[in-house]
Amino acid sequence: MVDLSAEAAGPRPASNVRGSLWNDAWLELRGRVIFWLSMAIMVVACGMAAFPSVFARLGPNERCDLRMSKKGPGGGAIFGYDLQGCDYWSQIVHGTRASVLIGIAVTVFALLIAIVLGLVAGYYGGVVDAIVSRMTDVFFGIPFVLGSTVVLIAFPRHGIWAMTLVLVILGWTTMTRLMRGQVLAIRDTDYVQAARALGAGDRRIMLKHILPNAISPVFVVAMLNVGNVISGEATLDYLGVGLQYPDVSWGLQLNVAQTFFAEYPHLLVFPALFLTATVLSFLMLGDVVRDALDPKLR
Repeated sequence: MVDLSAEAAGPRPASNVRGSLWNDAWLELRGRVIFWLSMAIMVVACGMAAFPSVFARLGPNERCDLRMSKKGPGGGAIFGYDLQGCDYWSQIVHGTRASVLIGIAVTVFALLIAIVLGLVAGYYGGVVDAIVSRMTDVFFGIPFVLGSTVVLIAFPRHGIWAMTLVLVILGWTTMTRLMRGQVLAIRDTDYVQAARALGAGDRRIMLKHILPNAISPVFVVAMLNVGNVISGEATLDYLGVGLQYPDVSWGLQLNVAQTFFAEYPHLLVFPALFLTATVLSFLMLGDVVRDALDPKLR
């Protein structure tokens, strides 16, 4: 006997129906240990940058005692003391802000530039594409660290936002090239042609039909770029052309610690561990997100 009530209710939804690209990626990511480990480290680093007083009992360069200079862990200081006799744990926590803030700010602004230029160049082509492409080639040919060093030396009185501006100027090219390539691959697809035939304007087509389908790989590169920028910022500080005292950053701490590593290894080990863990968290997160968004890699 046929169960008519079951047929009338219609087909049952399958429990494994695949949804959007991002939904599929989330289903893939939530089962990855590396994803959760990277997220945990990244959240802690961002928390230390945003709310350092929650993690450190002292402010930057606060209540320093030269009599405690270079003493190792113990004596009320979990990470010991630096050359100025400051609590090294508190200094490392406050050093997180410069590195993470510059890394995220540079990536956000560079991503916005890449989206605008990549969309315009890839969609319109012709002269617009040629101008954007040649401009990208010019900036792409400037070495990141060397170019930053030259500019920062020319303007010695600079802070976090000046460094951010310099790194944005030199760091938008890769994402722009990728965005342009994605737009070129999508602009002549059937659904874009259908939208154009229905009377959709250029701006609507770019924002509603092309951008959502082109942004995924660019977003992954942006996540990887945060780690690269943090590493680049620390390198500039280490070379002495980035932030300057009394600012606090991991790169400055590494710069000071290199001379005293043999006698006082804690001065170099602790900021190096925090810098390495933070950079790796962004890089590993970008890798697993890329794998989840690319069906060929599943």
